[in-house]
Amino acid sequence: MLKHFDWTLFVTMVLIVALGIIMIASATHYAENGLTRQIKIQAVAFFLGLAIMVLTLVIDYNYLGDLYKVVYALSIFMLLLVYIPGLGAVRGGARSWIDIGPIDIQTSELAKIGFILSYGKFLESRYGKIDNIVEIAVSLLFPLPFIFLVLLQPDLGTALVFVVITLGMLFIAGMPWKYFIGGGALGIAMIPVAYRFMGDHQKRRIDAFLNPSNTDLPGNYHVRQSKITIGSGQFSGKGLFMGTQTRYDFLPVQETDFIFAVLVEELGFVGGACLILLYFLLLYRMFSVGKNSKDIYGTLVVSGIISMFLYQIIQNIGMTMGVMPVTGVTLPFMSYGGSSLIISMVAIGLVLGISVRRQKIKF
Repeated sequence: MLKHFDWTLFVTMVLIVALGIIMIASATHYAENGLTRQIKIQAVAFFLGLAIMVLTLVIDYNYLGDLYKVVYALSIFMLLLVYIPGLGAVRGGARSWIDIGPIDIQTSELAKIGFILSYGKFLESRYGKIDNIVEIAVSLLFPLPFIFLVLLQPDLGTALVFVVITLGMLFIAGMPWKYFIGGGALGIAMIPVAYRFMGDHQKRRIDAFLNPSNTDLPGNYHVRQSKITIGSGQFSGKGLFMGTQTRYDFLPVQETDFIFAVLVEELGFVGGACLILLYFLLLYRMFSVGKNSKDIYGTLVVSGIISMFLYQIIQNIGMTMGVMPVTGVTLPFMSYGGSSLIISMVAIGLVLGISVRRQKIKF
């Protein structure tokens, strides 16, 4: 079974997680002596993620695909849990969490994997046939409940992740380019209309992105401090645990949304470039697995996971440099957050499971 195990993919993931824990330590160690709460939680999440990854690797992904209707229903159910009084919790203005004793779980993170698994099976039977308006309309109905429920929380950043996953999987399923171009043009034209129906905090974030010099708008102070932090790192950085922006707490939410800025301040352009190269290697290995999958379902699942990671990487790093709006999307394997780390590792586990099953496994 381990003959086709992609060790490069696995080791690359571990390296990024290790770098993330070091950066979280740097971003939080001034607040506490010794190991901070965030480091402990992230370390526990990593080992729990490893255990679930092994389980994901052992279970045949096609078995999960055969249960796609159940997976779909459970994923929707997870998104609805946040509306149960006493269970759902608001974090950062969005009702995206459930509190189970001392544990906080972001249900939309779980729903991402469920969506990819179920949508991949849905598209498998339509592979190469999504070439007309009717088929496209049917294929777009499938993700709508996910996008709608996440927007309702409201969490525009995660809703956009679902949109990008949908588009990536539709592309691999064979939807012609002309429909992507037409849909993109329609989407751009609808932005002013959509803006009118957005919540006030979402409007303020868009206004902030369009008016970066106005630091009274939400997010602009964060981005300004992030750009100062990145610029101060110069070529080789100030050294681990030596970041002044971090030490004096000028940079808000530095262990989550702006962890990339912490990295570049301390390790400079060199550190930032190395992380981006690690991400490139991670995505390339996943692309290789998807290309060599024994079936189209495996390829579709990998394409959804690549789309998810690629968007989050571009969005988060772009946000820290002011070229993308602030949405709260985390940097995969780097940002502090147990739910995000575990689900990202489960996604890698699925890719590794597809890799080892390139040929039929014989026992």
